[in-house]
Amino acid sequence: MESGKILGFFIEEAKEHLETLEKGLMDLQSVIADQERVNEMFRAAHSVKGGAAMLGFNSIQKVSHRFEDCFKILKEHPVTIDHQLESMFLKGYDTLKELIDRLQGPFGLREDEGEKLVQAAEPNFAQLQAYLDRLVGGGVGAIDELPLQAEPAKPVAKMPPPNFSVQVTAVLKQMLLLFKGAETPSSRQQLQTLCQRLAQLGGGIGTWTMLVKTVHRAIANPKNPYSTLAPIAIKELKQSSDLLQAGKGNAIAPSASLRLLAASPESTPAPTTSVAKTPVQAPTPSPSSPKEITVPLEPRGAAKALAQVFNKEQLLMLAKLLHQASR
Repeated sequence: MESGKILGFFIEEAKEHLETLEKGLMDLQSVIADQERVNEMFRAAHSVKGGAAMLGFNSIQKVSHRFEDCFKILKEHPVTIDHQLESMFLKGYDTLKELIDRLQGPFGLREDEGEKLVQAAEPNFAQLQAYLDRLVGGGVGAIDELPLQAEPAKPVAKMPPPNFSVQVTAVLKQMLLLFKGAETPSSRQQLQTLCQRLAQLGGGIGTWTMLVKTVHRAIANPKNPYSTLAPIAIKELKQSSDLLQAGKGNAIAPSASLRLLAASPESTPAPTTSVAKTPVQAPTPSPSSPKEITVPLEPRGAAKALAQVFNKEQLLMLAKLLHQASR
């Protein structure tokens, strides 16, 4: 029930940001001359991305991230708005709105549904990005070398072997079988060995290696139960391997939940962790000091515990702080 409240808060805030985006996109030619309104649209996309990332809505996160990247270009470069650009922006907006509408519908937003919508929208976003790049290139006038100076950033990112995803999937299947079995020192050791194998498959790509090492540390702590580890580790490894295979390795980063598991000291029991005095006050703090609460490591349990002591504004602030901390 409490996690449902957090979802409701996210949907309510996301709809407000959608309204900001819609108003801006419908009058984009006027908005582009007002830097504060462009910044407002950028912040709206960034906020939706952060909330979606915290709650695990990957499709909404991906689409809002796309918008964020495009608005960043509008913030930093003079661009002449034309009908084609407006049309592509509005198509992207329709996708984001459809995802939010489905999320608040009676059946919610299924991951496979969201992924299909993202895949269908990807060609439009790719075209939008390319079109913005061309407009920016035309807008810099005599400084023709500017786009060439940014170009080396692309080849710097290493690419995995062609069959990388296939090999990763095979390793993940082995990990899943071990997670389903008994929690023994031997099985944990086997899981850590498989993590080493995953790191080798990445060929030294930094973001992938960092993610795998985080999973390795989480597994190494015997206080973390498999029931908590498995859904988080398998999901993030699979998603990150897909990003790497698609040439988006820079987007790979461990989630806050995974980092929390990896940071847990062996002396701390896995089911709960004590939250230090938080700068965000609980609704009924004592006059002399902030209130302390105990939060389960399991994400749903954590959401339930937090919803019991924080009001709407505090939960939204906490969501933003968690997103910033996980970047």
